[in-house]
Amino acid sequence: MSYFVESLRQLLGLKPVKPTPEQIPIPVQAIYKEKRKTPLTREALHAVEAGHARSANRHKWRNRRWITLIVVNLLFVLSYVLDVQLVEGALTASRVIGFHLADLNSALQVTLAYKHIVVNLLIGTLTVLVLWILLGGRTFCSWVCPYHLVAEWAESLHLWLAKRGWAIDIQFHRTVRAVFYVIFALLALLTGYTVFETISPTGILSRALIYGPGLALLWILALLAFEVLLSRRAWCRYVCPIGITYGLVGVISPLRVQYNMRSCHHEGDCRKICMVPHVLDVTIRGRAQGLTTDIGADCTRCGLCVDICPTGSLSYTFKGLEKAL
Repeated sequence: MSYFVESLRQLLGLKPVKPTPEQIPIPVQAIYKEKRKTPLTREALHAVEAGHARSANRHKWRNRRWITLIVVNLLFVLSYVLDVQLVEGALTASRVIGFHLADLNSALQVTLAYKHIVVNLLIGTLTVLVLWILLGGRTFCSWVCPYHLVAEWAESLHLWLAKRGWAIDIQFHRTVRAVFYVIFALLALLTGYTVFETISPTGILSRALIYGPGLALLWILALLAFEVLLSRRAWCRYVCPIGITYGLVGVISPLRVQYNMRSCHHEGDCRKICMVPHVLDVTIRGRAQGLTTDIGADCTRCGLCVDICPTGSLSYTFKGLEKAL
């Protein structure tokens, strides 16, 4: 199945397609067969993981992402506080050195609500569209969205509590997110009001950082409490339409995470750490249909899987520039 079709299926919440033996190319079958002949012992695997855990690159992409996210959001804050007018507005809609920019999902909501296209909004939307086509689509979620960072820290607390039996992880079917996407779109269209923007933690946190806290932060605290105690990363996994909007952009983006099955030990650490683990089902033994596979567009390109992989089987790639890079 093509990358585009599989990405769209996953964005809609459908399960990744498991290939039949006949669909797996002979070279890939040969590598799987060789791995079965010489399986890696548990002790050897632990040794590899322990060595990687001590390496200087263990959190390379996570640290770069956190720094980028903090710097991007601080630019809005400092520009407002110092009144330098370098970056005006918030993440939902802004003006950078005079150029209008508009969050893609916010632009969609506004267009549906007001039922006509504003010229400045169109210019800002097209600019951002080109930007995120180049940068990977859902890269916005993990590299820019302030709620993603807060929820990521809350996830660490959830895992700590879950190990001690003090938190549970209620899992919903992933198609729920697509249902919410349609609901928010219909609400904007029928009410003439951008309902989602009122409750969007991305917008609420962005505005709170820039203009100061408000009562809307109580909603953020409620979301985080739900995620910490009851459902791991529930908002991003099952509700937020921003992920689908930018995921659709990511379908045609050249920036992707790529999986190389030759060196993979199939230990599954990447899937355990991933916010959207279904995109990494290809790392399960017997799932790859090629020596290399591009991870689907529902991937946030956060780099956690790249960091944790002890064999370097997951890496970033920019299609068309592989040799140059």
